[in-house]
Amino acid sequence: MFTNTSYIKLVFHNFIVCRYKNNVFFHRIINLAQAHPKGISDKDLTAEFPDIQPVQRAQYINKLLSQGYFDLFKQGGSLLYRLKDPSKAKVAKGADNEEKIVYSIIEEAGNKGIWIRDIRFKSNLMLTQLNKILKSLETKKFIKAVKSVAASKKKVYMLYNLEPDRSVTGGAWYQDQDFEAEFVDVLNQQCYRFLEQKKEGTKNCRAGPIAARDIAYASSKEVWKFISDLGISKVKLSVEDLEMILNTLVYDGKVEKTLTEDGNTLYRAVQPLLVPPGLIATPCGVCPVRKNCCDLGDVTPIKCQYITEWLE
Repeated sequence: MFTNTSYIKLVFHNFIVCRYKNNVFFHRIINLAQAHPKGISDKDLTAEFPDIQPVQRAQYINKLLSQGYFDLFKQGGSLLYRLKDPSKAKVAKGADNEEKIVYSIIEEAGNKGIWIRDIRFKSNLMLTQLNKILKSLETKKFIKAVKSVAASKKKVYMLYNLEPDRSVTGGAWYQDQDFEAEFVDVLNQQCYRFLEQKKEGTKNCRAGPIAARDIAYASSKEVWKFISDLGISKVKLSVEDLEMILNTLVYDGKVEKTLTEDGNTLYRAVQPLLVPPGLIATPCGVCPVRKNCCDLGDVTPIKCQYITEWLE
């Protein structure tokens, strides 16, 4: 016969053993799910843990589902359990219902982010309550606020581990929400210089004008390599970034582009079809007060600093 003390010790011992086994089993399930990112089925669990009864196994799985460690979905007529991102599991485990709702809304927005006004509309929460939830999620580093170039005074919210979309940051052409006009001009000039040099190299081509024209073409990857080798950019530029610069040269009439049969785009420096008239080339051609210009007064060619600089 057990005494009260012996009975309590036995119950406590069984509780510790049971809890230890449960924790070990939970970790084994999570490790199995990590080895199968696409999901695990009941067959996988049965094969991996044949010594566990189906009822007990279902209890473990349900507990992991309730704690937010797994996503449950159906594929090919069978249920699969897929391991969630660790940050999502932490949110689901340690957050209240309002935080879960706000987190899921921000998660759906992806790397383009979402305005606080839209979060409030979708969550139907009061602004003061929503601000507290957002601050809590930011403090826990589940989400982050990013300034958008579309509206510098507003912020968009996205998951903490996401890289903001180019539409939010402006890409390589923006620094702290300011457009880098000088940087774009330098890239514009260097891209055109590369195409001009390639065109100059075809002057001695003896295969004919068509062959010379084809040789003068360059792909965007070639231009990108040239700019990368120059080392004039502090930020890492992509081929798509250089294609944007090349397209501005096309719009200016300095470059033409063509599409090859395999889908590649090639660029070539060209001469403008029409030379600008002489009057437009002078400051008078674009002067906003040229109608007031005369021999006497403040607006006169003799006192015009722009004409003086242009003549020099």
